Amino acid sequence: MFKNLNKTFKFFLRKQSTIYALSSGQGKCGVAVIRVSGASTELALKCLTGLTNPKPRTAILRSIKHPSSHEVLDKGLVLWFPGPHSFTGEDSCEFHVHGGIAVVSSVLNALGSLPDCRLAEPGEFTRRAFHNAKLDLTEVEGLADLLQAETEIQRKQVIWSALSKLYNRWRGSLIKSVAHVEAHIDFEETETIDEGVLDLVVQEIQIMRDEIRKHLNDGRKGELLRTGVKTVILGAPNVGKSSLMNLLCKRPAAIVTPIEGTTRDILEVTLNIGGYPLVLTDTAGLRSETNDIIEKEGIIRAKNSYDCADLVILVLDSLKVYSWLHNHPPSSTSDYLKCYIEKLGLYDLINKECVIVFNKSDLVQDLLDLQNSEIVHLSCKSEDGVSNLVNTIGNKLRKLCGEPSAEHPSMNQVRHRQHLSNCLKCLDSSLDRSSSDTVLMAEHLRKALRHLGYLVGATTTEQLLDVIFKDFCIGK
Repeated sequence: MFKNLNKTFKFFLRKQSTIYALSSGQGKCGVAVIRVSGASTELALKCLTGLTNPKPRTAILRSIKHPSSHEVLDKGLVLWFPGPHSFTGEDSCEFHVHGGIAVVSSVLNALGSLPDCRLAEPGEFTRRAFHNAKLDLTEVEGLADLLQAETEIQRKQVIWSALSKLYNRWRGSLIKSVAHVEAHIDFEETETIDEGVLDLVVQEIQIMRDEIRKHLNDGRKGELLRTGVKTVILGAPNVGKSSLMNLLCKRPAAIVTPIEGTTRDILEVTLNIGGYPLVLTDTAGLRSETNDIIEKEGIIRAKNSYDCADLVILVLDSLKVYSWLHNHPPSSTSDYLKCYIEKLGLYDLINKECVIVFNKSDLVQDLLDLQNSEIVHLSCKSEDGVSNLVNTIGNKLRKLCGEPSAEHPSMNQVRHRQHLSNCLKCLDSSLDRSSSDTVLMAEHLRKALRHLGYLVGATTTEQLLDVIFKDFCIGK
């Protein structure tokens, strides 16, 4: 109990203080933005610039001076955002100064010399915005994802308001349902409640249950887009897997030699393919027999990567395929693929998204025998077929990740999936009790409501907030 009280008291002290930080990027830049938020913001603005009663949300050019020595530190733009109409909901201001390291340090030191002003902790501005109801928890997570987005599609995925509106709509509907069920329990034996209210509640819950179930059955599209699609390059030794890795990376990321078994360990890079994030892994060549202990370990690691992969790029040697077909008439490429997959031990490949690449196509004079609409013909040496390969991979990524929009926001957090899954179970339980025990029905609905509350942050704990804000940078 005392431990929790101590935490609450410390949080209260933190919240009462005025915080400041550099909000723009570290290092030399043209303009640096220093943000201040808290009860003493207006005093800080007056001490550093002499401004009194500044016009809100208006850029004002002022000399910025040290409050003690009155030395001019810089000349820049100042903006005043009185609460609650600010990002944090508190009185806030911004100093737009020249981006030299010495200038920024001098302004930060000047702010630090003022009473009740301290340097902000990572994510503290956003945390105050959450506590002041300027953002809910899904919007906070969306902001974090926006800051970390590295591709165009990841940026488009971060439609924070769309997920927030969806989850809050479910929560608002469930609050009404709980109220109606409890009213039915309290006034069941009187005539003060409309007939059929319980039937309407059941209908509402059924609609919500179906919407949540559909939202959950998205194939983890949002999570894949957020974290990157795990893609593994597989194949027999010396078919050109590392050459393919280098071709897609556009740099010599992997060592390439004519010697079989050159790649022993796992090599991983992150790429942007058509706006989608691809976590690409090069692996050791797969074969059933080898006396090399290190190569054996490499094969084990390759198969472990395959088990965790969302997408597989299976590489074959075109010349070997061509020779096999001529020695085994009237076999087809499909027959060879079946034998090849069995030889590599990839028996469940049919359950994964896969791109099949016939490499070394420059060594085959007649590719007509190898034609197949599902196969990409490539020469890593001449780079013929690269554009076709990139387009094929892009199509697979689009299928796996979807195309997020405001109308169909995608769930991108494991935390969301856990709470919605638990909420769905509670809704199912409430429907099972709807015709037999309205008291238990109401209890299950309250539990479902609690999970939606955890989802948007209406119900939360400091431990959960610490986890969510741990990756925020200082100044945000």
